Amino acid sequence: MKTEDLISLLATGAAPVDRHVVARRFSWALIAGALGSTLLMALAFGVRRDLAAVAATPLFWLKVALPFFIALGALLATVRLARPGVAPRMAWAAVAWPVAAVWLGAITLVWLAPPEARVALVMGQTWRVCPFAIAFLTVPSFVAVFWALRGLAPTRPRAAGFAGGLLASATATLAYCLHCPEMGVPFWAVWYLLGMAIPAALGAWIGPRLLRW
Repeated sequence: MKTEDLISLLATGAAPVDRHVVARRFSWALIAGALGSTLLMALAFGVRRDLAAVAATPLFWLKVALPFFIALGALLATVRLARPGVAPRMAWAAVAWPVAAVWLGAITLVWLAPPEARVALVMGQTWRVCPFAIAFLTVPSFVAVFWALRGLAPTRPRAAGFAGGLLASATATLAYCLHCPEMGVPFWAVWYLLGMAIPAALGAWIGPRLLRW
């Protein structure tokens, strides 16, 4: 077979590529995941009763900012990794800077606190359940994000799985903020990040299995 004939055969029936498929799939995934995680939070844990009063304080929005900016960075990384041969580039830096910022704030606050108060700043009141609650709330978002990834063409499934798991867990953490009573930066720096890391690690583990094509 001649080269021209082979090219003609391969091109037969080829349809144009939808340029908006990535944006559309992730838009639906994030909407469904966020709604699912929020509904699960409301049913399983309940919204904190003083949310309206707490939401009027800058500290509450600082707490929300941590998972929000991590989710933005993870979304950028996931979207890039969902395309074949596309490198994340600065997406990991976008994930790292909110983590670095909260750790810098946490270290500063712990260092300035009296020695007897330092452990309480880190542990808070809910350290035993916080990371597992976040991981539990991640389930709807995790399913939605991996549905979006499976319909695309990631060529680095482990990295894509990690980014997708982190995106899902950061989205779920936003929902968890509506319930969580903890208002200490050192607490978020340890237990919120641990809660987000668990689904991210799970995503990296199952990525090569679920995202193979």
